[in-house]
Amino acid sequence: MLDLQGFGPMLLLGAWMTVQVALTAAFFGVLLGLGVALMKLSSSRIARLLGDIYTTVLRGVPILVVIPVSLTDTSFIGMPREHLSLQHFETFWNSPRWLQATWTSAWIGATVALISTVLGTAFCIGCWLLSNRAATIMRWVMIVPILVPPVVQSMGFYHFWVVLGLVDTHAGVILAHTLLALPYVSISVFAALTNLDPRIPQAARNLGAPLGMAIRTVILPAIRPGMITGAVFAFIVSFDEIVGVLFITVRRVETLPKMMWQGIQESIDPVIAAVATILVVATL
Repeated sequence: MLDLQGFGPMLLLGAWMTVQVALTAAFFGVLLGLGVALMKLSSSRIARLLGDIYTTVLRGVPILVVIPVSLTDTSFIGMPREHLSLQHFETFWNSPRWLQATWTSAWIGATVALISTVLGTAFCIGCWLLSNRAATIMRWVMIVPILVPPVVQSMGFYHFWVVLGLVDTHAGVILAHTLLALPYVSISVFAALTNLDPRIPQAARNLGAPLGMAIRTVILPAIRPGMITGAVFAFIVSFDEIVGVLFITVRRVETLPKMMWQGIQESIDPVIAAVATILVVATL
């Protein structure tokens, strides 16, 4: 019989070269097809297509890296060596500290979403009813916090919170996150109000409805999609915020992003990748 043991490495090398050639041919085939398709499109559609591809790559690459790392069988962040393992997911679900941090982020985010949606909606309706120059200026003032760097905002929060005694308290975190989320709520609600004809609530007022009833029965139902969108944005802003939490909390308040940050600083814990995978799956 022919002994193929000595040909093992050569066969593996040939198989690997075949795979490389196939992948290279497929890559250039995709590029050629994409080039032919782009030649048939206008410049605006080409720009939109390239933007979609760029966004997809930015979203997809981290997911393709995080998920395998979360399934590693090692005690440090890295690709699986021998087999896939769910040990780091078990560590997360069995850790009271991780679960408490997740619950803290969730209820703080829900509270921030509720408060910022109520305040932001009231502010937007007031500006929309006034429709004067002062209201326009106030709208721009409300959006200004988005333009301020997070570190500058957090330093300001810290100095004021020290005076108010809100450092390392849940109330301080909720208040800070509410101020950060209000611009996003106002943008969503203002966008919904632009689609509402001002003559509709005016007609309700002319028919005898008080201002409160006109707002409750006419304006609020019309802008409900904008309010829901603003609430979702507010929850995401609060749940994902880390810079302000690092400035205004010490030990008593631990949110999920803070726990992940500490895991990166103290030791490279693969549980962080497991948490990231859970968050990715939850947002799909």
